[in-house]
Amino acid sequence: MLGLFLLLPVLALHARELPDYSPELLGLAMGAYGLTQALLQIPFGRWSDRYGRKPVIAVGLALFAAGSIMGALAQSVAALAVARAVQGAGAMSAAVTALLADLTRPEVRTRAMAVVGISIGLSFVVALVLAPVLDAAIGMDGIFLVMLAMAVAGFLLLRYAVPPEPERTGGREARPLAALAALVARPSLRPLYAGVFALHFIMTATFLSVPQALVTDLGIESADHWQVYLGVFAVSLVGTVLLVVATERSGRGHVLFVASVLLAGAAQALLGHDHAHLWQVLAALALFFAAFNYLEARLPALLTHAAPGTERGAALGIFATAQFLGAFLGGALGGVLLGRYGISGVFWGSAAVAAGWAVLAGLGAPADAYRHEPA
Repeated sequence: MLGLFLLLPVLALHARELPDYSPELLGLAMGAYGLTQALLQIPFGRWSDRYGRKPVIAVGLALFAAGSIMGALAQSVAALAVARAVQGAGAMSAAVTALLADLTRPEVRTRAMAVVGISIGLSFVVALVLAPVLDAAIGMDGIFLVMLAMAVAGFLLLRYAVPPEPERTGGREARPLAALAALVARPSLRPLYAGVFALHFIMTATFLSVPQALVTDLGIESADHWQVYLGVFAVSLVGTVLLVVATERSGRGHVLFVASVLLAGAAQALLGHDHAHLWQVLAALALFFAAFNYLEARLPALLTHAAPGTERGAALGIFATAQFLGAFLGGALGGVLLGRYGISGVFWGSAAVAAGWAVLAGLGAPADAYRHEPA
C-alpha cells in the first residue's frame, strides 16, 4: 500500500511535463490502479482459496514489480496509466488478509487485523511526507524503482519470513455469485459500501488538485510539499482524536459519522471557493484529513460489526472492491472536471459527492447499518 500511495502527491505535477498530457489522461493515470484492484480483488481472494495464499500473493507482487518497471520507463501519461493499472493488478490484499487469518489464533486475530489497519494508515501518512522528498532526490522514475525494491523485499519476506500455510484437506467451495449479489444489496451494508466508495473518490480527486494548487496558486515548490502535508496531518490528528472520543463517550456515533462526512464536504467546498490563500488552504486540508482519518477507520469497523461472521470475509472483499472503484472514478471523473472547470471544479465535484454521501448516510437505514457499531 505504501508503494501505491507514494505517487499520489507527485504524479499530477510530473504528468504536466509529458508530451501527451491532458487532464483526462492524468485522471486515468491517477486512478488506473483502482480499476484493476477493484476488478481483481474478489477473483484473487477466490484463487487464494483454491491454489493457496502464498502463490497468489507472489503473483500479485510480480505484477506490482512489472508495473513498477513499466512506470520507471514510461515517457508518456498514457504509459504511466498502463503502468499503474499493471501495478494495481497485483490485487493481493484479500489473499494477505486471508493468510493472516490462517496464521493467527482466533483470540488474537482481531488484534492482528487492527495492526494491519494501522500500518495501512501509517503508510498513507509516510507516503505524503516521503514522496516529495524522494521526488526531489531521485525523481518519479526513481520512485518507481523504490516500488520495485519494495516488491522484491516483499517477495523475500514471503519466501523466508512468513510461516508456511496450514495444510488444506480440501479446496474451499467458492461462494456463489448470487450470494455475493445478495450481500451487495443488503440494506444494512449498502451505505457502508457507498461510503468507502465516496471517501476514496474524494481522496483521489483531492490529490489530483492539491499538489497543483500548491505549486500554481501558492508558489510552493514540490520539494517543500512534505512540510505542508506533515503539518496539516499533525493538526488534523487532534480533530480525529476528538471525533473518536466523542463517538465513544456520547453513544451518538451515527450523528458524528454524518457530521464527519459533512466536515469533509465543507473542506472541499472551502478549497473550491478559494485555494489561493495559504492559511485557508491549510485550514481546509486540516479539516479534511481530520474527517478522512476518522471515516477511514470508522467504515471498516462498522462493516465488521454489521456483517454476520460467516459472511464477513465476503463483505470485506466487496468493501475493498468499492474502495478501489471509488479511487479509480475519483481520478477519471476528477480529470474530466479538471479539464472542463479547472482545479476549483474538482474540489466542488468532491464537495457534491460528500453531500450526496451525507444524505445517504443520514437516511440510508441507520437503524440497521449503525446498530452494531462499537460505541
